[in-house]
Amino acid sequence: MSTWQPALVVVGASAGGVAALRPLLAALPATLPVPVLVVIHLPRDRRSRIAEVLAGDCLLPVREACDKQPLEPGTVTFAPPDYHLLVEDEQAVALSVDAPVVFSRPAIDPLFESASAVFGSRVLAILLTGASHDGSDGIACVRAAGGQAWLQCPEEAVAPTMPAAALQHAGADAVLPLEQLCRRLKDVFS
Repeated sequence: MSTWQPALVVVGASAGGVAALRPLLAALPATLPVPVLVVIHLPRDRRSRIAEVLAGDCLLPVREACDKQPLEPGTVTFAPPDYHLLVEDEQAVALSVDAPVVFSRPAIDPLFESASAVFGSRVLAILLTGASHDGSDGIACVRAAGGQAWLQCPEEAVAPTMPAAALQHAGADAVLPLEQLCRRLKDVFS
């Protein structure tokens, strides 16, 4: 049983991310009281089906973000292709066509950075498998604002570069194998 409970969960993934997101989304309870925002690196030049592909693994509604969309508790929202997903304020998200970050748009750093700027210590950032250092600066922002950062254990990640780079750059509040990370996430909201 956890005493700390975030007001927002943000998740980042890249190479191997779909397989890692399946159990993570399945761990979210149907009564989740906070919004979940997810960036997975996507090709910029075609429509994404990631939200519909992963919806079957989750007890919550799963959708792709629209600009100025309200932040809704108990909903999982994915960044669309070719847009950064940002937390605009405590009520809404925004989409941005700012330059790619580490060659990616959507990128993880803009989401994590904007989430920590708005929600401060009430952010839980989870960084999963990936083959770049995207997410490292965002994890640093989350931790500097007093939020929590959990990383998938690099040794078990399909692509260890992303969680390893974040760990080296910013540290973490937890570095766990995916199964334990999912269990801990479930515990935070029980």
